Amino acid sequence: MNDDRKKIEELVEKLNYYSFEYYNKDNSVVSDYEYDMLMQELKALERKYPQYIMPDSPTQRVGSIIMDKFPPVTHKVKMQSLQDVFDLEDVRSFVNKINEEYDVDYVVETKIDGLSVALEYENGIFVRGATRGNGIVGEDVTNNLKTIKTIPLKLPENITITVRGEVFISKENFKKLNEEKDVYEGMGNSIWEKEFGITSDQATKVFANARNAASGSLRQVNSKITAKRNLDIYIFNIQECKDREFKTHYEGLMYLKTLGFNVNPGLYKCDNVDDIIDKINLIGEQRGDLSYEMDGAVVKVNDLKIREELGETSKVPKWAVAYKYPPEAMQTKLKDIITQVGRTGVITPMAILETIRLAGSNISKATLHNFDYIKQKDIRIGDTVVVQKAGDIIPEVIESVKEKRDGTQIEVQVPTVCPVCGSQAIHDEDEVAIRCVGIECPAQQLRSIVHFASKECMDIEGFGPSLVEQLIKEKLISNIADIYYLEFNDIVDLDRLGVKSANNLLKSIIKSKENSLDRLINAFGIRHIGKNTAKLLAQNFDTLEQLQNAGLFELASINEIGEKTAFSIIDFFANPQTIDLIDKLKKAGVNMTSKRSETLDDKFYGMTFVITGTLSKPRNDFISIIQSHGGKVSTTVSKNTTYLLAGEEAGSKLSKAKQFGVSILNEEQFNDLLK
Repeated sequence: MNDDRKKIEELVEKLNYYSFEYYNKDNSVVSDYEYDMLMQELKALERKYPQYIMPDSPTQRVGSIIMDKFPPVTHKVKMQSLQDVFDLEDVRSFVNKINEEYDVDYVVETKIDGLSVALEYENGIFVRGATRGNGIVGEDVTNNLKTIKTIPLKLPENITITVRGEVFISKENFKKLNEEKDVYEGMGNSIWEKEFGITSDQATKVFANARNAASGSLRQVNSKITAKRNLDIYIFNIQECKDREFKTHYEGLMYLKTLGFNVNPGLYKCDNVDDIIDKINLIGEQRGDLSYEMDGAVVKVNDLKIREELGETSKVPKWAVAYKYPPEAMQTKLKDIITQVGRTGVITPMAILETIRLAGSNISKATLHNFDYIKQKDIRIGDTVVVQKAGDIIPEVIESVKEKRDGTQIEVQVPTVCPVCGSQAIHDEDEVAIRCVGIECPAQQLRSIVHFASKECMDIEGFGPSLVEQLIKEKLISNIADIYYLEFNDIVDLDRLGVKSANNLLKSIIKSKENSLDRLINAFGIRHIGKNTAKLLAQNFDTLEQLQNAGLFELASINEIGEKTAFSIIDFFANPQTIDLIDKLKKAGVNMTSKRSETLDDKFYGMTFVITGTLSKPRNDFISIIQSHGGKVSTTVSKNTTYLLAGEEAGSKLSKAKQFGVSILNEEQFNDLLK
């Protein structure tokens, strides 16, 4: 055998063993550093010899190119849902009815609240994974499932088998995910569009619960995003196995463990109905301490032959039932309501409570969602309120107990100014959020500064989140204008900088002063203004001052600038903090004049292009070419689209263009059009 191929196989076997021990047994066989070095060695060999890449290589878990849609998959075995019951007496009735005809034992399992999938293996190799869908047809999400480290890509036996499991995100990783989304809010659309094919709004939308997070992460059209979400899976059933037979469900699950599958740990064998009820109650008591979110307990007949005899209805099997726990809720006193300002400026109310013990943890604070929610529920300071954990994770106030009011309760006032910086707080008609519009608000410092310095804005190389946090902590900057007043001695001693990096950073800051006006407009982070709209504004106004002084009619008359966007621009430039900020930037020498020369001609004037598929150059290069010739670029195909520029692997946009009769260009035809 070729030595390099043999080395690749050895590395794959070794790394898969280390991963299995770490993710399935919580056992660190080697240090993170040693693992990373072996992984780098494998990647280097695979780059050199791609013909030797193995299907179970750990490098195949990192995510792949963007897909326009998921192909449908017809399940070999129907993926049924379960009959839900909400009373323990209904569980008793279910068991007693079966016991009248059969002498059987049962298995009780935790019902994980995630997304059900089927995993198919042929000769021990993972070949396909699909969502449940409607139970008969699901979606092929194989590439996304490969990013889940607890799914084996190769089994120790050459067996052909299909198993069913539940993809979920742990409570800890769910919390981290939403925290990361908050941090990444200021990164700008360009990064998300370039890396993942989505907008920053989509990327940073906070998930309401862990199930939505798991479902949304698994169904990303770009598996690179899925790879970053730290999803997990528990296997709970053998759908089909061509090479072995099993007498009981429990026997099958124990066999799956020997194959390396992450089998549902919340598993109990029970002989009688009282034991079943005891185990359901035990799971309920442990609910708050589990590392994952669950919403019930599943009771299943263990004997597989008897399952066949019991059969199924058109929707559910007759041999299983799912008991759903009621949400844990308790009453306590609402002592106060405080407001918090997020990094996007949204002002949210937070309930301060008399501490209670709920779902395994002490609760002294709870979300009130927004001020419309408070008004709708008529919640007042001093009320006795009912608190529950939304999705077993986030404490929320669900109602006030009005009959316990004694007249001392205080109605909540909607804030009109930011509690942090004193700027105006506005309530958008299109959303429930109340938002601080202050560009210098300390609560928004990190987000606004990171966005300002990002690549598609002022492109200040090296000015990332970690450096910004250091600069804010050391009180060297408090707003974006302060960037241009930094000196060498201010930054040379900062962590991970030094003389060379400090000099390079200052050069990058100085260079950014010469950027085009559209970059500056985009960098301000004005609501509803992205890169393309910023370019449109720079094409219509010669200077930033002209844009500052523009009225509603003048702005709204520009094609693609609606009334909502126009008001957002006016509100931004009317803010005293903005006026002060622009004055500081002007004094620092930042360019505020439009470089009209960037538009070469009006060859594409009045034309709208949509771009799809894989092209020879980055998509942004084609956008720049089109705009430099006076054309516009849209992200959606409509009857108003002039041309669709389609590369390889063009998907739904190509079909839509054909439907609307839009002219379709390949790259060669586009270049001909330029000539």
